[in-house]
Amino acid sequence: MAAEWSVLLLTCQPGGCVSAFQQELEARRLRGGLGPRPPPLLLAVEDPWARLGSGGATLNALLVAAEHLSARAGCTVVSSDVLREARILILHMGRDFSFDDCGRAFTCLPVEEPGAPAEALVCNLDSLLATMTHRLCVGSPPGVWVCSTDMLLTVPSAPGIDWDGFQGVRVIAVPGSQAYARNHGVYLADEQGLVRNIIYKGTEAQIQQCAGPDGTVPLVCGVVFFSSDAAEQLLATHVIPPLDACTYMGLDSGAPPIQLSLFFDIVLCMAGGMTEEEFVKGGGDASVRSARSVLWTALRAFPLSLACIPGASYDYMTTSASDHIRSLTLLPGSASHLHFCKTAHSHVDQQPCLLEDGSSVTNCLLEGAVRLAAGSVMQHCHLHGPLEIGPGCLLSGLSASSSPALQGCPLRDVVLQGHHIRLRDLSCRVFTLTGRLDDWQRPAEEATYLNMPWAEFFHRTGIREGDLWDAEMPRRSRCLLSARLFPVLHACEALGLEDVLWLLAPVAVAGERLARWRAAWRMSWEELLPCLDKAAELGARRALFFLQGQRKVRRVLLGRQDCSLLPLARSAVHEGYHEAVLGTLDEASFYFLVASTAGNAGIAARALACIAEVLGCMARGEGGLRSGPAANREWALAFGRLESGDIAGGVRELAAERQKWMSRPALLVRAARHYEGAEQILVRQAVMSSCQFVTVAQAELPPLGRWVQVACPARLDLSGGWSDTPPITYEHGGAVVDVAVLVDGCRPIGARVRRISEPELRLVSLCGMPQGEAPVELVCRELEHLRDYCQPHAPGALLKAAFICTQVVQFPSQKPLRAQLMESFGGGFEVHTWSKLPHGSGLGTSSILAGAVMASLYRAAGKAASTESLIHAVLHLEQRLTTGGGWQDQVGGLVPGIKIGRSKAQLPLRVEVEKIPVPSGFTQTLNDHLLLVYTGKTRLARNLLQDVVRNWYARLPSAVQNADALVSNAEECAQALRQGNLPLIGKCLDRYWQQKKCMAPGCEPLAVGRMMDALRPYVYGQCLAGAGGGGFLYVLTKAPRQKEALHQILAKTQGLGNFSIHSIEVDTGGFSVEVVGCDPKDGAHPREDVAV
Repeated sequence: MAAEWSVLLLTCQPGGCVSAFQQELEARRLRGGLGPRPPPLLLAVEDPWARLGSGGATLNALLVAAEHLSARAGCTVVSSDVLREARILILHMGRDFSFDDCGRAFTCLPVEEPGAPAEALVCNLDSLLATMTHRLCVGSPPGVWVCSTDMLLTVPSAPGIDWDGFQGVRVIAVPGSQAYARNHGVYLADEQGLVRNIIYKGTEAQIQQCAGPDGTVPLVCGVVFFSSDAAEQLLATHVIPPLDACTYMGLDSGAPPIQLSLFFDIVLCMAGGMTEEEFVKGGGDASVRSARSVLWTALRAFPLSLACIPGASYDYMTTSASDHIRSLTLLPGSASHLHFCKTAHSHVDQQPCLLEDGSSVTNCLLEGAVRLAAGSVMQHCHLHGPLEIGPGCLLSGLSASSSPALQGCPLRDVVLQGHHIRLRDLSCRVFTLTGRLDDWQRPAEEATYLNMPWAEFFHRTGIREGDLWDAEMPRRSRCLLSARLFPVLHACEALGLEDVLWLLAPVAVAGERLARWRAAWRMSWEELLPCLDKAAELGARRALFFLQGQRKVRRVLLGRQDCSLLPLARSAVHEGYHEAVLGTLDEASFYFLVASTAGNAGIAARALACIAEVLGCMARGEGGLRSGPAANREWALAFGRLESGDIAGGVRELAAERQKWMSRPALLVRAARHYEGAEQILVRQAVMSSCQFVTVAQAELPPLGRWVQVACPARLDLSGGWSDTPPITYEHGGAVVDVAVLVDGCRPIGARVRRISEPELRLVSLCGMPQGEAPVELVCRELEHLRDYCQPHAPGALLKAAFICTQVVQFPSQKPLRAQLMESFGGGFEVHTWSKLPHGSGLGTSSILAGAVMASLYRAAGKAASTESLIHAVLHLEQRLTTGGGWQDQVGGLVPGIKIGRSKAQLPLRVEVEKIPVPSGFTQTLNDHLLLVYTGKTRLARNLLQDVVRNWYARLPSAVQNADALVSNAEECAQALRQGNLPLIGKCLDRYWQQKKCMAPGCEPLAVGRMMDALRPYVYGQCLAGAGGGGFLYVLTKAPRQKEALHQILAKTQGLGNFSIHSIEVDTGGFSVEVVGCDPKDGAHPREDVAV
């Protein structure tokens, strides 16, 4: 579940950065970071005054939300009625932060979210949004949530807040120690959970009074909820002076500014222990006291309740560098939805082991040897080694040009930051350097700079107090915050990182830099803060994120890692970096393909698939389905080069053609389909490496007119299917447990071939045809008639491909078909094929039929091929046919009995088959307990296959994990068969069906689900055969010989349609090859022939 917001507002200080923050909110909407149903209104709201306070910012944000909701409702004035059913979230950015130019909200956390739909940096804002949307606010009534962003907040997945009968206002607290509470706020509540007071930095006795039975106290954590009624009353105060001064309307009306606290001026008035006099007099100046009086009148009647969340934690982001470094290098609590990692969204070029445990690197590109000690943090840096960063450091915002200055410079316990500064129309970079232990506001005479007393610093560098502070500045006001330490501009020279690093240097070196430093125009941190260019900083972080993302693309592809690039592709499209990512993918494709080995061609297909994903993302859900035809003539040149082996030229042609298809979604989708078509060319080339395992021997040529007949069993896949599918089978490795089976006592698939005197090919197909319907007959007399062999739906395509793959016919060739046939065989061939199984049965018909055709064709042409050769030959044929199948079907139908086929994660692709020995009598037990149920639903597997391959190339975590599970389940199923353990086999079947549904969602039709539900009490396990989606269901019954019983059960089940139940037996003999006599009746059924 998730809270569904009507409006989400982010408040920020005035200063021209509101548009940058609005862009950040919109980016989160695009990449799915605002929940399953993002709010229709996303608003970055600038505070009217610089020191408005959290209370004033809340009132102004509430007014802005109500105004926008009113406009959407068609009102011409602000109406509080729009708050009735609204769910509003207000997030306050608060004050500036010493360690992040974009504030605490946009402080990046060392977190990666592999399951996120789009890859992005995770900021504290994102963490809080996830906490509020998916945890804290779930189940709350309509109203207004207000949340500060100045803390790291951790909440359990089920916070356990009771909203039954809720009225008024509720504050959220987290349990904390009494020692921590001495520097923070804490609630005093009664036994009913109503707040009596809010105590800030209280005495030990006051804090002790707030403690619960376990000794912890409820800490103020910056989160409060106003019911709709309370929010309406609060909104009504915006027209009453002096509270009108809190809103932009008051600013526009000339009202004098006022500063209000959310907790101590608004929430506190509802605390049960407060009196009106005590509350009003507690205000500072007269305007605040007047405001408190208005608030008391408006809100006092609302109960203020407390919800303290067990297991939650709260960490205020202080101005202490030590605290900040600690918060980024320690793992969050077990209740957190976040998982901190040492390197997040970073590319470490060499020796990641140089990053010690306990260090943290986020959004960085580190090239060369960069050593980072434990207890140090690096963010938003692009640096070149060799560099050595000691413990206790925070480095942020440093570009590659800073690397020379850092090389050989020892850093320890320092904070080194690069900043984007805007001085009116001038943009520049400024670097600041402070010590980890420094205090920004403590008077210089009591404080440190660079972790040493100021006096020592002055002695080491030659800098004088007069260089930093004006003479008229009071000594107690002279502090690090106001010290003009940091060079901004120089009249003659460009400034760089070295102009602050010298402050760390010994006296001898310092003297060389002192004059240059004095000649520069310098600013203090206090003066720099209003000049920070937050938009430029966010843009620089984004650019670095995608630069390291491009390196990630190369690393993942070249390293053949099971890491999904789809989230990065989505993010690149959302943020406008798709061209850079496409260029990187082009380079990666070229790198692999120039090498042009089978292995590299197979992996390069993934790069082309990734380009297809980027193009698909650019269509933004428009332009039609991703699956579709990919044979437009405009792409023929590129495809032709790939097919002919000019791989590098093919990639270049693809990129050139792509530029013509970028203008609108429909073209982008079609371009994506053609990139997937190009990818399939490379997959075919990879799979056809299996041809080296096809060996053909010479055999006696059967007499003219004699039929060579092959009959094959069907196959049941008991586990592991999909792991045999290219490219999964050679990139991950596959294992499938198959059983060769007779259906209703016969081998249902077969082919027969004979030589004929006419130099032509006669092709007759009876496959999957209703009884009484005429067979499909085709005669090929020219090579041109074979040209459509690679179009699976063309008449006779499989048989044409079989002639070409067995090399009975050479295609293409300058020699005519008639001449080839007469020279080699003294005539042509006639081929008949049949199947007694319906189309889309899921029992491996097409691949087994291909094996039968090739076996009979080899024999009729005077050749012989082993079963292993036929398995690999069918792989080759199906790639030439462009159906792209795996190997499990031919293993199941051509190898007798029960077996497990395996392929390793390597090329050339080789399938190895191991027969599974079962206990004596167990084969008959299986026969007694296995049944086939025809569901009456036709399976449409082609799109399923395209989707599975697309998800695999995207390396979706679910697809990778499922591929692992398929293989391990196959090995477990094989072991269960060896043991003869029917219940365990049944568990493997049920698990296998869940894995199939994960691999190809939508493969369980509604009627099939009803059927399986009806049968579940009577079976150990059940699964749809093959890819699913229809065809045959096979069941392992608890009792033997249950055909009639199951028929009665299904006959009573509603909504099943035309089903039928069939017996099956394990075929221990395997497929048969026979040379039979001439048939006087042309086209007769094979059973009418007599074996010789």
